Amino acid sequence: MSDNHNPAAAERVELRRDVTIWGSYTWGYADVGADIYVALGLVIGAAQGGAPLAFALAGLVYIMIGLAFTELASSYPVAGGGQYYSLRGLGDFAGFVAGVALLLDYTIDIALFATASTGYFNFFLPYFGIRLQDFAVSFGPIQNFNLLWVSETVIMIVFLLWLNVRGIRESSLVNEIIGLVDLILEMSVVVFGFILAWKPELLVQQWRQEFPTLSQFMYGFSLSIISFVGLESISQAAQETRRPATVIPRTSVALIFTVFILAVGFSTVGLGILPWQEFRAHESDPIAYLASHIPYLGVLAGPFAAFLGATILFISANTGIMGDSRLIFSMSHFRLVSPWFHHVHSRYHTPSNAIIGFGWVGIALTIIAFLTPRVLDTLANLYAFGATFGYILVFTSLIRLRFSDPYTPRPYKVPLNIKWRRKDGSTVEIPVLGFLGLLGVGSIFATVVITHEIGRIAGPAWVLLCVIYYVIFRRRNGLPVLGSVPRDWEQEQMDVLTSAEEFELLEQYKQALIRRDRQRGIASRWSEGG
Repeated sequence: MSDNHNPAAAERVELRRDVTIWGSYTWGYADVGADIYVALGLVIGAAQGGAPLAFALAGLVYIMIGLAFTELASSYPVAGGGQYYSLRGLGDFAGFVAGVALLLDYTIDIALFATASTGYFNFFLPYFGIRLQDFAVSFGPIQNFNLLWVSETVIMIVFLLWLNVRGIRESSLVNEIIGLVDLILEMSVVVFGFILAWKPELLVQQWRQEFPTLSQFMYGFSLSIISFVGLESISQAAQETRRPATVIPRTSVALIFTVFILAVGFSTVGLGILPWQEFRAHESDPIAYLASHIPYLGVLAGPFAAFLGATILFISANTGIMGDSRLIFSMSHFRLVSPWFHHVHSRYHTPSNAIIGFGWVGIALTIIAFLTPRVLDTLANLYAFGATFGYILVFTSLIRLRFSDPYTPRPYKVPLNIKWRRKDGSTVEIPVLGFLGLLGVGSIFATVVITHEIGRIAGPAWVLLCVIYYVIFRRRNGLPVLGSVPRDWEQEQMDVLTSAEEFELLEQYKQALIRRDRQRGIASRWSEGG
């Protein structure tokens, strides 16, 4: 039955606001903090002596991405993140495309980090007399399909689905506890590495004598963005965050610089301890290999790094489920996908259908990846494509919303703005940093498409399949395919700020609309007599 004229279809179902300031920080850290375990060896192996520069340049783009998300999430504190911003700024179709790009990112997040987490847990199997390779089977063209590893990964994902259906408070608590431990351990590796083992002359030698060719450096640069994917998880939890206008800017800015320092720190300390060739030889466990070469810590490096990697990757997979479910939940509310995904559990007040539905997509992608020769490499290729493609639309939305919606209060604004007074008397602040960020992430996306074969094929295929679904869904429900459903965005923003209990911002927004209407010479529906 069509939901086109069903009032219930447009009614906003509220999620429980249980995420605190520390919970908001650890949601982001749980996702982005795990990336270095996958990226460090790959980037150093590609960028060689120039790896710190590759991380630093990608980190500068990441800072601009993070600041853009900080402005948007604090101004529009609802589930959906980049998809919602694209929807409001660019329309339904762009909102859907941004959504499916980020859905790919989050779904790969679940599969990639659950697989990597169980891989680190398998470090302990020899202590029990078990060899992982004994569980590998081959049949037809499929070689070395590891039954134990894939079973462990699927079980972990199912457990995380159950945990997220139980509630954001319980799921966030897992992130808060493990995130704190892993943050301390990561910082310890960097700090003790610098104090006990770092040789600046080795770093300088590799920079001068083993700097990569331009093509090698660009490949490493495109891989290094993987180290910073995940900050948008904070925006995904905005609708469940207490006082988001205050909390989100604080946690986002703190997270941005925490992760930037750690990523550049790991690459700098690593090349001051070991030649880059040794990182290439240990792409699967670069953090553990680095820790094993720190005096006094080396004897504990194996189990230490295994525990560190397993736990941070576990909570990153957990964050992927949260991001996936909140994103498809938001898309359902705006009739971009089936209303089935908008169901909220009667007891736990969580988007249970969205959690379970895309959780099974994550499981399916995990099994498919295990059928390929290199499971982690297959998943990592798709990871960069989805993130950078989605970020392009987010920057475009940031710029567009400054023009189309200058009245919404922005508790945080990206720096470097130029004021422009329009003919109607309104003032727009043009975000220079938004244009710079768009240029930066666009260059990374182009490099990813050129240099990553799997991402170049499977990424667009995912988007195409989703667009076909969108066309069928919208036509079946009598909705425009390329056009947008008329929406009362002003009332939507009023409801969002009321739900978030941001009453001061609500009053600022209302007064801005009243002033606008007076300038236009029309009666305002927001004034007491309007």
